[in-house]
Amino acid sequence: MTVVALVLAAGQGSRFGADKRRAVLGDGRSLLQHSVERALGVFDEVRVVLRAGESAAQLGLPAQCRVVPSPDAGLGMGHSLAAGIASLGDSQATAVAIVLGDMPWILPQTLRELASQAAAPRIVVPRHGGCNGHPVLFGRDFWGELAALGGDEGARSVLQRHRQRVVWLDTEDGGVLRDVDVRGALG
Repeated sequence: MTVVALVLAAGQGSRFGADKRRAVLGDGRSLLQHSVERALGVFDEVRVVLRAGESAAQLGLPAQCRVVPSPDAGLGMGHSLAAGIASLGDSQATAVAIVLGDMPWILPQTLRELASQAAAPRIVVPRHGGCNGHPVLFGRDFWGELAALGGDEGARSVLQRHRQRVVWLDTEDGGVLRDVDVRGALG
């Protein structure tokens, strides 16, 4: 069983006021570098969805992650997610972890626990303090629906249609809820 991580990093970050992917954290690495490197430490393969024309090198990302361009990224997260899922046609993975590029504080152990629950007919969702978090793992059975997404809906509609196939992973890791939408969230 393998799990491929799909890091979504093609958004505009308009509430942040600049390219938040490049925002530097305390150790000198960018927000996106942290998120990608965490994923590389756990998952079998990491693909990063970027805006059309961007490269891993431009954002200081490790060479072993594969870049997936999202030409319609400006139309919403659903388009970026669909572009990333469409790139999995050559993957033999059992599941995909949808990792948000602005969530660098998720613990590696949490990612490993999520991956251990992955299966083709299952959706795995981390939960902290009763709140659903990220990343969400979608078994291969759901990839067709994810590839058809558009707009800014994300994968919520797929989760709602398949509630009976969701496995909840309760965790003490508050990082599954902590993202960066504004500059004040970096601290």
